[in-house]
Amino acid sequence: MKVLRIGSMLATLLFLAACVTINIYFPAAQAEEAAERIVDDILGKQKQQEEQNKDEKKSSSLNQSLFQTIASGTLEFLIPSAQAAQPDFNASSPAIRKLQASMKSRNSALTPHYNSGAVGFTRDAMIAVHDAAAIPLKDRNKVQGLISSENSDRDALYRAIADANGHPEWEPEIRATFARTWVEKASRGWWYQNASGGWVQK
Repeated sequence: MKVLRIGSMLATLLFLAACVTINIYFPAAQAEEAAERIVDDILGKQKQQEEQNKDEKKSSSLNQSLFQTIASGTLEFLIPSAQAAQPDFNASSPAIRKLQASMKSRNSALTPHYNSGAVGFTRDAMIAVHDAAAIPLKDRNKVQGLISSENSDRDALYRAIADANGHPEWEPEIRATFARTWVEKASRGWWYQNASGGWVQK
């Protein structure tokens, strides 16, 4: 009975170790910071909001439960090499900067349509028409062109970030990180899709 219990505990620890290795392999925290910087720049958010987000993160970290702290410490002790394997995250290459500048210059034309609810953020880190009736008939082709150009740049941006890090397989994780960040940085009243694809107003 004791052997079974010990075996079960070892299996659990190995599973947790594998999870930690995967999380460290893709530097999620660094990717999130990079996404926040890029999205803030594109949307023209002020430094005050950046500081507020940092304070909220610090407060959230302080509220971490004792169990999580102990578990994290135990796993770090058991897998010291995993921390050393954490790669640097590169979100600044000529291709990335070019795409970021293109999206930033387009944002002023898109913002009125975010404000009116005509256009919103999709769950796959793109944008789409949310309310076609909010777009004047004469502007519909122009708005569709803006959406198409923006989505093309967004696709290229996520791919360029993955390529800059030498890990094209990271693109889905990078896209998911940006999908969350676009929503977090969206202004009040803007629309976005939830995980099931339904439209929600912030």
